[in-house]
Amino acid sequence: MIKKFASDALGLSDIGKMFEPYDYDKTESDDYLLYEKGEHIYFLIKTRTDEYCFTNLALIHVDGDSAVSKKRTLKRYDYKFNTLRQVSFETTGTLDLDIELKFTIGETAFNIEVHKKFSEKAKDLYKCLVTMERIMRENEKHRNYMFDSLEYATRSLASSGHGQTSPAESFKSIAEFTNHWLQESNRNYSKEDYSDVFELFIRN
Repeated sequence: MIKKFASDALGLSDIGKMFEPYDYDKTESDDYLLYEKGEHIYFLIKTRTDEYCFTNLALIHVDGDSAVSKKRTLKRYDYKFNTLRQVSFETTGTLDLDIELKFTIGETAFNIEVHKKFSEKAKDLYKCLVTMERIMRENEKHRNYMFDSLEYATRSLASSGHGQTSPAESFKSIAEFTNHWLQESNRNYSKEDYSDVFELFIRN
């Protein structure tokens, strides 16, 4: 705690601030959005070294090496390919200056400190991430059911024989049906754009 107060006093703390929409164009993250794909920013947190940009399609992390270096590494985590897990929110104590937002996306864990004066916006972001995690879990459950059903159907067809059709014709029909069925199921249980979730919780 004493070390943290000292770093705050010296201006070395990595506590983030949350930007307002009218300032998004002043950040590095804004340069890397896929505007051509309809991507836009809902929350943006900037710390001494990093930016955490939450869009409707992905988390964009502008990773800085240090406060004195201009070198940055851009990392993109599309929600469609990276599941959110273990979302949590740590509130401030009596003497704390920050709140903490923790989560794992894909295989990467994040622990983002945000100044407590942005607590209301941080709570909105937390609600968005929790809701997204629940949607992703539900979709994953349905995809597992989907593959279990496909395996059962395949075993049933294999044991029933080919009837009046040749093995080649049966294989072709099954392959075409399976491909169509998997594509349709994937569309139903794979979400790419979370605009509706962000707009549900964001405070105007």
